[in-house]
Amino acid sequence: MDTTVSSRRWLQLLLGLIVMMTISSPQYVWTLFVKPFQTTTGASLAAVQVTFTLVIVLQTFFSPVQGWLIDRFSPKLMIAIGAALSGLGWIAASYADSLLALYATYGLLCGLGTGIVYVGIVGLMVRWFPDRRGFAVGIVAAGYGMGAMITTFPITDLMAATDYRHTLLVFGLILGAVGILAALGLRAPRADEMAGIPETRILSAAHDTAPRAMLRTPLFWLMFCMMTMMSTGGLMVVANFANFAREFGVADALVFGFAALPFALTFDRITNGLTRPFFGWVSDHIGRENTMAIAFALEALAICLLLYYRQNAYAFALLSGVVFFAWGEIFSLFPSILTDTFGTRHATTNYGFLYMAQGVGSLLGGPVAALIHDAAGNWVPVFSIAIVLDLITAVLAYFVLKPMRRTWLGRDAAPVPEAALGKPAMV
Repeated sequence: MDTTVSSRRWLQLLLGLIVMMTISSPQYVWTLFVKPFQTTTGASLAAVQVTFTLVIVLQTFFSPVQGWLIDRFSPKLMIAIGAALSGLGWIAASYADSLLALYATYGLLCGLGTGIVYVGIVGLMVRWFPDRRGFAVGIVAAGYGMGAMITTFPITDLMAATDYRHTLLVFGLILGAVGILAALGLRAPRADEMAGIPETRILSAAHDTAPRAMLRTPLFWLMFCMMTMMSTGGLMVVANFANFAREFGVADALVFGFAALPFALTFDRITNGLTRPFFGWVSDHIGRENTMAIAFALEALAICLLLYYRQNAYAFALLSGVVFFAWGEIFSLFPSILTDTFGTRHATTNYGFLYMAQGVGSLLGGPVAALIHDAAGNWVPVFSIAIVLDLITAVLAYFVLKPMRRTWLGRDAAPVPEAALGKPAMV
C-alpha cells in the first residue's frame, strides 16, 4: 500500500475518533444534569428522564434516514452538522425552563446530532479500513464509549464553581466546535486509494447490496435479531446496575479503598471502551462469527459468576468489568460483519438499519427488566434471561450465521480469507 494512502486513512481514523469523543458526553454525563433539571422544571424524575430516552430513540430509530443522508450528500458536511447539533443541544438546553423546552433541545438536537455522527463515522471507517474493519470501528466506537471520561470531572468541577446552565453553555460550545473542526477533515476514500490494499485481507463481498435488497434477505434479519438480543441482555444489566448493587448490599462496601458502586462504574466504562478495538482486532484475524461466539459465551459466563458472587463486593466490582468487556464489542463486530457481507457502497445506510436493534434493546432492556423484577421480587430472573439471550446468540453466530454467510459470499464470488469462513478461500 502507498505510504501516503496509509497516512491518510490513519488520519481519518484519528479525526473520526475525535468527533466520536465530542458526542459522548450528552449520553454518558446526562446523569449529572438530572437533578438540576428537576429543580428548574419542577418535574418528576420520570418526566425528566424522558429526555434521555428521546436521545437514545432519536439516535437509533432515525439512523437509516441519517445514514441515507450521509450516503447521498457529503459525509464531511453531514457529520459536521451532526456535531453542531449535538453541541447546540447543550447550548439551547442551558436556557430551557420547561420540560417541553428540555425535550426539544437536549432530547431532540442531541439525539439527532449524535445519531448522524455515530452512523456516519462508522460508515466511513468500514470503507477506509477494509482489511482492519473490526479494529477501526472498534477504535471509534471506543471513543464514543470512553470520551466522556475526559469531560466528566471538568464538568463536575465547573458545575460546582458556577451552575449547570453555564456548564452546558461552555461545554456545548467547546464540544461542538471541536467536533465541527475535526469533521471538516473527514472524507470518503477514492476507489484508487483502496486498490492498493492486498486482496487477501479484504473481508468483503464482491458486489454491493442496496438497503432495499438487503432488507429482503434472511441474513440481515438474523443479524438484526442477534444484535437485538445482545443489546437487550446487556442493557438489562447496564440500565439497572446501580439497583443490582444496592439490592445485593454491596453498593457502599469498600473495594480497594473506594465504594464498590462508583469503582465498578468507572472500571466498567474503561472495559466497555477497550473491548471494542480488542475484539474488533481479534475478529480481523480469526473471523467475525468465531469472535462473536467466544465473546457472547464469555458474556453469559461473566453474568453467571456475577450472580453467584453477588454478595462479594470485590467479585461484584471486578466481574462487572468482565460483563461490560464481553458486551461492548457488539458495536465493533456487527457493523464490521454487516459491511463484510453487503459491501461498502451503502455501508452507512445499511448500518443505520442494523443500528435500530440497539434502540429496540434500549426499550426492552431497561423497562422490561424493571417489570420482571417487580413481578418476581428479585433480580435473578433478569440475570437468567440475559444469560439465555447471550448463549442463544453465541450459538446462532457459529452454527447459523457462519454457514449462511458462507453461502452468501460463495454466491457472490468474493475473495474471503479462510479464517473468516472456516474453509479455504473461494475465487
